[in-house]
Amino acid sequence: MSEVDDRTTARRVLIAIGLVLATAAGLVLMWQTRRVLAWTVVAVFLAVALNPLVERVQRRWVRRRTVATLLVFLAFLVVLGALAALVLVPLVEQLGRFAERAPELVREARGGRGPVGGVLERLHLRQAAGPHIDQLQRYGAQAGRSTVAALRATVQGVAGALTVTVLAFLMVVQGPRLLSGVLALAGEGRRGRLCRIGRGASRTITGYVGGNLVISVICGLATFVVLALTGVPFAGVIALVVAVADLIPLVGATLGAVAAGGAAFLHSPTAGVVVLVFFVLYQQVENHLLQPVIMSHTVQLNPLVVLVSVLVAAELGGLVGALLAIPVAGIVRILLREFVPASQRHRAAESGET
Repeated sequence: MSEVDDRTTARRVLIAIGLVLATAAGLVLMWQTRRVLAWTVVAVFLAVALNPLVERVQRRWVRRRTVATLLVFLAFLVVLGALAALVLVPLVEQLGRFAERAPELVREARGGRGPVGGVLERLHLRQAAGPHIDQLQRYGAQAGRSTVAALRATVQGVAGALTVTVLAFLMVVQGPRLLSGVLALAGEGRRGRLCRIGRGASRTITGYVGGNLVISVICGLATFVVLALTGVPFAGVIALVVAVADLIPLVGATLGAVAAGGAAFLHSPTAGVVVLVFFVLYQQVENHLLQPVIMSHTVQLNPLVVLVSVLVAAELGGLVGALLAIPVAGIVRILLREFVPASQRHRAAESGET
């Protein structure tokens, strides 16, 4: 082997090692900044969802984009605060009542009386559950005195919400200026294509957010009907909590099921069983029917593509992967439409049909 070949081989090996190290460093950086990246992703979704309202306000009432954005975000925060108050006030009241009744519930459970004690008595578990009831009582007393973890989680949640709101606000305000700069750098030849890709990506994300809201409304309404039929108190508030939780991909419906199921079991064991069975069935319907069908219309994707992309992304990326699966699939479809010649797309479609 000549000296030139040795140098070429060494250069290629060094390039490969450099690429591997750069990829590893990028992955480590992403892992270390995963919280900031998650906030940024949520801010992008919020900005894209509120941008059409900002543009409408800017066209009709306010010419300055900063003022229009401020008005839209203030209205959004007012609505969000009203929903939070509607949920939190009855929830705090219920928790207060439960804390007051906790000693009585423990005494009834130990004596085989009351809703919990009745269930333990019918299942012949009262003797076995006696020591655990005392442990739960001690844990509850300790949890009531330990507020550091709860305070830290609250501060982190408030900081995250403020960060997401500020990021989304700046994205909406500075979006047109940044887009103009990117188009100017791209030149006249690529301007039209980039504009089409940007508009398509915006419609995809907006359609995803809208479809997700529709699914959450359906989940909340169905939950309200089941809770009302079983006589669970505060059915409307609990259904609203379930609808908001259902906005979280992958685990949202499960969190809602835990909240609704807990409230139903406190009302009666029969209501708890009915609510849990409902959520098990509804989860399957939502994952395999509602989400593919609704998202296929709002994001303009094939239902099979929607289902497969969500399953694969959730398996690979967890919560963030499930959140990004459908928008990424829609953006990939837009890129294929722009960069793959129409003749090849037609031939692929014809071969798929045959």
